[in-house]
Amino acid sequence: MPVNPETLTLEREPSVMRDRPCIAWQDASGPHTRVVDRLLVVGSAPQADVVIEEPTVSRLHAELEPRADGLWVRDLGSRNGTFVHDVLVGAARVPKHGRMRLGATMLELRPRGEPAPMDLWSEGHLGGLVGSSPVMRELYARIVRVAASESPVLIEGETGSGKELVARAVHDCSHRASGPFVVVDCAALPEGLLESELFGHAKGAFTGATATHAGSFELASGGTVFLDEIGDLPASMQPKLLRVLESRTLRRVGEAGHRPIDVRFVSATHRNLRPMVNAGAFREDLYFRLAVLPVQVPPLRERTEDLPALIRHFAPTMYEADLASLSEKLSTAALPGNVRELRNVVERVRLLGHNTVTDSAQPFEVDGSTSELSCDVPFHEFQERTEREYLRRMLARHGGKTADAAQSAGINRTYFYRLLRKHSL
Repeated sequence: MPVNPETLTLEREPSVMRDRPCIAWQDASGPHTRVVDRLLVVGSAPQADVVIEEPTVSRLHAELEPRADGLWVRDLGSRNGTFVHDVLVGAARVPKHGRMRLGATMLELRPRGEPAPMDLWSEGHLGGLVGSSPVMRELYARIVRVAASESPVLIEGETGSGKELVARAVHDCSHRASGPFVVVDCAALPEGLLESELFGHAKGAFTGATATHAGSFELASGGTVFLDEIGDLPASMQPKLLRVLESRTLRRVGEAGHRPIDVRFVSATHRNLRPMVNAGAFREDLYFRLAVLPVQVPPLRERTEDLPALIRHFAPTMYEADLASLSEKLSTAALPGNVRELRNVVERVRLLGHNTVTDSAQPFEVDGSTSELSCDVPFHEFQERTEREYLRRMLARHGGKTADAAQSAGINRTYFYRLLRKHSL
């Protein structure tokens, strides 16, 4: 449901504070300090959040992230490595008063700056997003702020964390809310069809082009185009998308002239694009064009206090005692599929009962006994649930990589994508 931007309100709660570590370093331009108040990208690229002018520092070298247990550093596939106290690391927590070395540049962790109150959304939901935990209300506040801009938004988060809902909320909170919201799944479309899908084509442009076709960018005129799984965009399409972002025009396949477009670009990915940039798999200039306004979606394990509200959202008629019991069981469960997997678990509990939830490392095994199966639903519904569960487990087994999951299942990748869309996975 669209949100009226005029009714959006933020509040600052002094009781909810965020620690703010401070780093200090010296490079070719002199000494520097920086408060780490959010996830920051460190590198020699001028567009990096923290720029270090040193040739041994990669253009996108590392990430710094303040967490509840301290400051974490994560290497982004740099040329010369990231070190914490002279130990080469992929990701590590920096000890209090510790030091990091990026290439030849030493960074020191200074005493923390004064904690700052967090800007929070005033309610426990926004659009289709549900959860009143501080990290979610901070996310809602971030959405409201970025929605007021026309700059491109890059949404990052794990599989099933709700990135499309975030994109929709950005659209609904913007002045483009009355315009179209067009979704393009960059992972689901074959490379040969992607250019036509995005830019459109003229009649006769290729075999099968029996009529002129407007692409997604034109169909989204006056609104928002959502590029889902932008990390799967083929290398051949990346410079073409970059030109559209820079010129705000496009050329249909088979046409010579360019057409102006009026769209807001919102992208999402479950991948970390920054190591892909360093590896040459994703264009650096395109990354910075897309990531003008980054938005991080927290995984479910970082907001387990939202479990009761989410379960109630998925099962409005569940008894309070059952809801409390299920919330307790799931609070320590591994949910690699995040909110999407939680929704499937709640549906399975409704269908098969609470015995389908255990406390094991793989917590959602269906009991093999036929006595546990419910006959209170039609066969076609049970068949649908079973198919969805198979797809969910296959995706989880392959870490959300749909191409690998389709190959393991012995299913054509295009058909596998179709099944995923059918079950909203």
